[in-house]
Amino acid sequence: MLDIKELKFNEKGLIPAVVQDARTRRVLMLAWMNEESLRVSMEKELACFWSRSRNELWIKGETSGNYQHLVSIAADCDRDSLLLLVEPDGPACHLGTESCFEYPLWESAERGDFTLSGLMDLLAGRKKDRPEGSYTTYLFDKGLDKILKKVGEESTEVIIAAKAEDKKETIYEIADLAYHVMVLMTEAGISLEEVRQELASRHVIDHKVKQEKMT
Repeated sequence: MLDIKELKFNEKGLIPAVVQDARTRRVLMLAWMNEESLRVSMEKELACFWSRSRNELWIKGETSGNYQHLVSIAADCDRDSLLLLVEPDGPACHLGTESCFEYPLWESAERGDFTLSGLMDLLAGRKKDRPEGSYTTYLFDKGLDKILKKVGEESTEVIIAAKAEDKKETIYEIADLAYHVMVLMTEAGISLEEVRQELASRHVIDHKVKQEKMT
Protein backbone atom coordinates (compact mmCIF):
# COMPACT_ATOMS: atom_id res chain seq x y z
CA MET A 1 0.00 0.00 0.00
CA LEU A 2 1.22 3.48 -0.87
CA ASP A 3 1.50 6.24 1.69
CA ILE A 4 -0.25 9.54 0.94
CA LYS A 5 3.15 11.24 1.25
CA GLU A 6 4.28 9.36 -1.87
CA LEU A 7 1.66 11.10 -4.01
CA LYS A 8 2.66 14.05 -6.19
CA PHE A 9 0.23 16.90 -5.63
CA ASN A 10 0.52 19.90 -7.95
CA GLU A 11 1.69 23.37 -6.93
CA LYS A 12 -1.78 24.06 -5.47
CA GLY A 13 -1.71 20.89 -3.40
CA LEU A 14 -4.21 19.14 -5.66
CA ILE A 15 -4.29 15.85 -7.54
CA PRO A 16 -6.80 14.82 -10.27
CA ALA A 17 -9.13 11.94 -9.43
CA VAL A 18 -10.98 9.88 -12.02
CA VAL A 19 -14.13 8.35 -10.55
CA GLN A 20 -15.30 5.00 -11.93
CA ASP A 21 -18.34 2.86 -11.12
CA ALA A 22 -17.01 -0.26 -9.38
CA ARG A 23 -19.82 -2.40 -10.82
CA THR A 24 -20.11 -1.24 -14.42
CA ARG A 25 -16.57 0.20 -14.79
CA ARG A 26 -18.07 3.26 -16.43
CA VAL A 27 -16.14 6.50 -15.91
CA LEU A 28 -18.43 8.82 -13.96
CA MET A 29 -16.55 12.06 -13.43
CA LEU A 30 -13.24 13.84 -12.97
CA ALA A 31 -12.61 15.89 -9.83
CA TRP A 32 -9.76 17.20 -7.70
CA MET A 33 -8.57 16.10 -4.29
CA ASN A 34 -6.11 17.45 -1.77
CA GLU A 35 -4.53 15.59 1.11
CA GLU A 36 -7.36 16.50 3.49
CA SER A 37 -10.15 15.40 1.14
CA LEU A 38 -8.28 12.19 0.48
CA ARG A 39 -8.06 11.43 4.18
CA VAL A 40 -11.73 12.30 4.69
CA SER A 41 -12.65 9.96 1.81
CA MET A 42 -10.79 7.06 3.39
CA GLU A 43 -12.13 7.74 6.88
CA LYS A 44 -15.78 8.10 5.85
CA GLU A 45 -15.59 5.71 2.85
CA LEU A 46 -17.36 8.40 0.85
CA ALA A 47 -15.83 10.28 -2.08
CA CYS A 48 -14.74 13.71 -0.88
CA PHE A 49 -13.18 16.30 -3.18
CA TRP A 50 -11.79 19.82 -3.18
CA SER A 51 -13.94 22.41 -4.91
CA ARG A 52 -11.72 24.83 -6.81
CA SER A 53 -14.64 27.21 -7.43
CA ARG A 54 -15.81 27.35 -3.79
CA ASN A 55 -12.36 26.76 -2.34
CA GLU A 56 -13.65 24.17 0.15
CA LEU A 57 -14.08 20.45 0.74
CA TRP A 58 -17.23 18.80 -0.58
CA ILE A 59 -18.52 15.28 -0.09
CA LYS A 60 -20.21 14.12 -3.28
CA GLY A 61 -23.93 13.76 -2.55
CA GLU A 62 -24.10 15.88 0.58
CA THR A 63 -26.74 18.10 -1.05
CA SER A 64 -28.19 15.79 -3.75
CA GLY A 65 -28.10 12.52 -1.81
CA ASN A 66 -26.14 10.91 -4.65
CA TYR A 67 -23.28 9.72 -2.46
CA GLN A 68 -20.38 7.74 -3.90
CA HIS A 69 -19.41 4.93 -1.53
CA LEU A 70 -15.69 4.34 -1.80
CA VAL A 71 -14.49 0.86 -2.78
CA SER A 72 -10.83 1.55 -3.50
CA ILE A 73 -8.28 4.21 -4.43
CA ALA A 74 -5.29 3.59 -6.69
CA ALA A 75 -2.52 5.89 -7.90
CA ASP A 76 -1.04 5.81 -11.38
CA CYS A 77 2.59 4.89 -12.10
CA ASP A 78 3.74 8.51 -11.75
CA ARG A 79 1.82 8.96 -8.50
CA ASP A 80 0.27 12.18 -9.85
CA SER A 81 -3.32 11.05 -10.48
CA LEU A 82 -5.86 8.83 -8.75
CA LEU A 83 -8.52 6.32 -9.72
CA LEU A 84 -11.49 5.99 -7.36
CA LEU A 85 -13.77 2.97 -7.63
CA VAL A 86 -17.14 3.79 -6.11
CA GLU A 87 -20.65 2.45 -5.70
CA PRO A 88 -22.87 5.45 -6.53
CA ASP A 89 -26.25 6.11 -4.96
CA GLY A 90 -27.38 8.05 -8.01
CA PRO A 91 -26.28 10.17 -10.97
CA ALA A 92 -22.73 11.53 -10.86
CA CYS A 93 -23.42 14.62 -12.95
CA HIS A 94 -25.12 17.74 -11.56
CA LEU A 95 -27.27 17.69 -14.72
CA GLY A 96 -28.84 14.43 -13.57
CA THR A 97 -27.05 12.02 -15.91
CA GLU A 98 -25.33 8.85 -14.74
CA SER A 99 -21.95 10.09 -15.93
CA CYS A 100 -20.52 13.51 -16.69
CA PHE A 101 -19.18 12.02 -19.92
CA GLU A 102 -22.41 11.85 -21.91
CA TYR A 103 -21.43 13.89 -24.97
CA PRO A 104 -19.80 11.83 -27.76
CA LEU A 105 -17.12 13.63 -29.74
CA TRP A 106 -15.90 10.79 -31.95
CA GLU A 107 -16.26 7.01 -32.12
CA SER A 108 -14.69 4.37 -34.34
CA ALA A 109 -17.22 2.58 -36.52
CA GLU A 110 -15.29 -0.68 -36.11
CA ARG A 111 -13.88 -0.63 -32.60
CA GLY A 112 -16.78 0.52 -30.44
CA ASP A 113 -17.41 -1.72 -27.44
CA PHE A 114 -20.79 -3.40 -27.05
CA THR A 115 -22.30 -3.11 -23.59
CA LEU A 116 -25.58 -4.26 -22.10
CA SER A 117 -26.15 -0.78 -20.71
CA GLY A 118 -25.64 0.61 -24.22
CA LEU A 119 -28.24 -1.80 -25.56
CA MET A 120 -30.68 -0.80 -22.82
CA ASP A 121 -30.15 2.85 -23.75
CA LEU A 122 -30.87 1.97 -27.38
CA LEU A 123 -34.06 0.12 -26.42
CA ALA A 124 -35.20 3.06 -24.30
CA GLY A 125 -34.64 5.31 -27.29
CA ARG A 126 -36.65 2.99 -29.53
CA LYS A 127 -39.53 2.98 -27.05
CA LYS A 128 -39.53 6.76 -26.87
CA ASP A 129 -38.94 7.71 -30.52
CA ARG A 130 -40.52 4.70 -32.29
CA PRO A 131 -38.50 4.97 -35.56
CA GLU A 132 -40.24 3.35 -38.52
CA GLY A 133 -38.88 0.06 -39.84
CA SER A 134 -37.38 -0.99 -36.49
CA TYR A 135 -38.23 -4.46 -35.18
CA THR A 136 -37.92 -3.11 -31.64
CA THR A 137 -40.43 -0.38 -32.48
CA TYR A 138 -42.75 -3.12 -33.80
CA LEU A 139 -42.56 -4.94 -30.46
CA PHE A 140 -43.28 -1.82 -28.43
CA ASP A 141 -46.16 -0.90 -30.74
CA LYS A 142 -47.70 -4.36 -30.33
CA GLY A 143 -47.40 -4.12 -26.56
CA LEU A 144 -46.79 -6.38 -23.59
CA ASP A 145 -48.65 -9.47 -24.83
CA LYS A 146 -46.55 -9.62 -27.99
CA ILE A 147 -43.31 -9.10 -26.05
CA LEU A 148 -44.23 -11.87 -23.60
CA LYS A 149 -45.09 -14.19 -26.47
CA LYS A 150 -41.65 -13.61 -28.00
CA VAL A 151 -39.93 -14.25 -24.67
CA GLY A 152 -41.79 -17.57 -24.44
CA GLU A 153 -40.91 -18.54 -28.02
CA GLU A 154 -37.24 -17.69 -27.57
CA SER A 155 -37.10 -19.63 -24.28
CA THR A 156 -38.36 -22.69 -26.15
CA GLU A 157 -35.74 -22.19 -28.86
CA VAL A 158 -32.99 -22.10 -26.22
CA ILE A 159 -34.25 -25.38 -24.73
CA ILE A 160 -34.38 -27.09 -28.14
CA ALA A 161 -30.87 -25.96 -29.08
CA ALA A 162 -29.42 -26.91 -25.70
CA LYS A 163 -31.12 -30.32 -25.77
CA ALA A 164 -29.54 -30.93 -29.19
CA GLU A 165 -26.15 -30.07 -27.61
CA ASP A 166 -25.58 -27.55 -30.41
CA LYS A 167 -23.36 -24.96 -28.72
CA LYS A 168 -23.34 -22.44 -31.59
CA GLU A 169 -27.12 -22.53 -31.98
CA THR A 170 -27.60 -22.36 -28.21
CA ILE A 171 -25.49 -19.20 -28.03
CA TYR A 172 -27.50 -17.70 -30.89
CA GLU A 173 -30.82 -18.49 -29.22
CA ILE A 174 -29.65 -17.26 -25.80
CA ALA A 175 -28.73 -13.95 -27.45
CA ASP A 176 -32.22 -13.77 -28.96
CA LEU A 177 -33.78 -14.52 -25.59
CA ALA A 178 -31.59 -11.96 -23.81
CA TYR A 179 -32.60 -9.28 -26.30
CA HIS A 180 -36.33 -9.98 -25.91
CA VAL A 181 -36.01 -10.11 -22.11
CA MET A 182 -34.34 -6.70 -22.22
CA VAL A 183 -37.19 -5.40 -24.37
CA LEU A 184 -39.55 -6.71 -21.67
CA MET A 185 -37.44 -5.00 -18.99
CA THR A 186 -37.66 -1.71 -20.89
CA GLU A 187 -41.41 -2.07 -21.31
CA ALA A 188 -41.81 -2.86 -17.60
CA GLY A 189 -39.44 -0.13 -16.40
CA ILE A 190 -36.92 -2.59 -14.95
CA SER A 191 -33.25 -1.58 -15.02
CA LEU A 192 -30.12 -3.69 -15.29
CA GLU A 193 -29.08 -2.38 -11.89
CA GLU A 194 -32.24 -3.74 -10.25
CA VAL A 195 -31.53 -7.17 -11.72
CA ARG A 196 -27.88 -6.92 -10.66
CA GLN A 197 -28.93 -6.10 -7.10
CA GLU A 198 -31.27 -9.09 -7.02
CA LEU A 199 -28.52 -11.41 -8.26
CA ALA A 200 -26.08 -9.93 -5.76
CA SER A 201 -28.49 -10.62 -2.89
CA ARG A 202 -28.81 -14.22 -4.01
CA HIS A 203 -25.03 -14.55 -4.26
CA VAL A 204 -24.72 -13.54 -0.60
CA ILE A 205 -27.36 -16.07 0.41
CA ASP A 206 -25.70 -18.80 -1.65
CA HIS A 207 -22.33 -17.98 -0.12
CA LYS A 208 -23.76 -18.29 3.39
CA VAL A 209 -25.41 -21.61 2.56
CA LYS A 210 -22.10 -22.99 1.28
CA GLN A 211 -20.36 -21.85 4.44
CA GLU A 212 -22.99 -23.54 6.61
CA LYS A 213 -22.61 -26.80 4.69
CA MET A 214 -18.83 -26.67 5.12
CA THR A 215 -19.17 -26.26 8.86
